[in-house]
Amino acid sequence: MKIRVLGCSGAIAQGCRTTSFLVGSRILIDAGTGVGDLTLDEMAAIDHVFLTHSHLDHIASLPLMIDAVASRRSAPLQVHALPETIAALRAHIFNDVIWPDFSRIPSSSMPFLVFSPLAVGDTLRPADTRIEVLPALHTVPAVGYAVHGESGWWVFSGDTGRNPAFWARVNALPVAMLVIETAFSNREHALAERSKHLSSDTLALELAQFEGAENCPIFITHTKPSETALIYEEVCRFDARVAGGAPAKHDIRWLEAGQVFEV
Repeated sequence: MKIRVLGCSGAIAQGCRTTSFLVGSRILIDAGTGVGDLTLDEMAAIDHVFLTHSHLDHIASLPLMIDAVASRRSAPLQVHALPETIAALRAHIFNDVIWPDFSRIPSSSMPFLVFSPLAVGDTLRPADTRIEVLPALHTVPAVGYAVHGESGWWVFSGDTGRNPAFWARVNALPVAMLVIETAFSNREHALAERSKHLSSDTLALELAQFEGAENCPIFITHTKPSETALIYEEVCRFDARVAGGAPAKHDIRWLEAGQVFEV
């Protein structure tokens, strides 16, 4: 299974695109600004979009992508999300004020877009791909995702604060790759707590719960562009600490747009 990183930044700047992953050719996980780097043919091939939550950096390209390729499609785009996320999209995006309601255009019987609600714990099989919905803890209802590949599970935390339920499930999976957010540096710890994101120190506390940490690479995502260098320094520092006489064993790497992984 091929996973292409379209965007993984916590905000925009030159060279920084917000969260979106292309799984194979037909599945998109989140629809941040990174979707804009796809060709029209690549966008038209996408049949399923899985959203983690309703925040703009994760859904910004969804209405624009549909508009760009609707005339090329013969079937509706299926958008999978929590009921609360779907309600937010209907109320605030596809409301005929901010953007046309593509769930009724060109007709209610043949729309460009179909919403498909999901729940934590669900397992779906779109495009012959097994996807499990994982818990996340954010300021709005949110989820993460695990995608099954030949070598194990690709796991994405989504936007989340400290989340024991996430690790309870992840520790039961053979994880091949973990992608976990760290939006803020330690100097912004209070803001991270308030906005239910991780900072460098809370990332360390979360990874201490990951029983498979020695067996797979851990990729950091969703850093704020102005904080990325500092977060990198802080993460390298905590991961080099000696605990119990042994060095930390995490294989921590930095996620970058344009990376392609085979899982």
